[in-house]
Amino acid sequence: MKIEQEKRYALLLAARDSDYVTKMYNGYFNVFVQAFGEEGESWDLFRVVEGEFPDMEDLDKYDGFVVSGSPYDAYGNDLWILRLCFLLQTLHAMRKKVLGICFGHQVICRALGGRVAKAGGGWDVGIRKVIMVDDDLPRPKLFDRLGETPPSALIIECHQDEVWQVPVGAEVIGFSEKTGVEMFCVGDHILGIQGHPEYGKDILYNLMDRLVSSDCINGCFADDVKASLEEAEPDNQFWEKLCKTFLKGNNNEICCAVKVD
Repeated sequence: MKIEQEKRYALLLAARDSDYVTKMYNGYFNVFVQAFGEEGESWDLFRVVEGEFPDMEDLDKYDGFVVSGSPYDAYGNDLWILRLCFLLQTLHAMRKKVLGICFGHQVICRALGGRVAKAGGGWDVGIRKVIMVDDDLPRPKLFDRLGETPPSALIIECHQDEVWQVPVGAEVIGFSEKTGVEMFCVGDHILGIQGHPEYGKDILYNLMDRLVSSDCINGCFADDVKASLEEAEPDNQFWEKLCKTFLKGNNNEICCAVKVD
């Protein structure tokens, strides 16, 4: 009888845990594992923002990697960001599954030769409708594995940078009225998502309060966003299914009891 080997994934955490996320979830790691994990998997945490990276000789042990959001600029030249770019180039060459979220989406783009810069329209905070690209080109295999794909889906967003130009060989698969590249893929092994499929509204509320306190956004803007949040819900079930389907290569319904190391 064939015994299936336990799948192993790594979170490359590019942000420090906030007090709120630590109190409510015991860290962002648990937020991601709850959103994207499956029973019988092993997930490891690497705090790349602190200079903690997986050993190069261990990369092949992993079935996939997730790069988180971050308050840092993906086009910055901090040593850990440059080191992360090199790691992402290596994973791309190995054709390892890599899912990038917000900053992760942007830094993958940069690492593979695309362009990232400040968003022309300023901050995008709240719930945004992402429109799936529907043209005469063949559908990405990811959408085929998902089965029926909605023409659009709502997602939580919080960013002031954006992808301006995708890497050579990348395909834009989602956009919005605010952001031209909400999603892109490279082959079957790279997926970038500008929004936050792992966030609940509570995390966004707290993040907005911290942005106001640090004078990154003004209070009136934050109040308007909070009011709009009362009128819409993100399609987190769809986004979680999409991310899991990408990472695992299937569209099975899955539960969230996961082994974490």
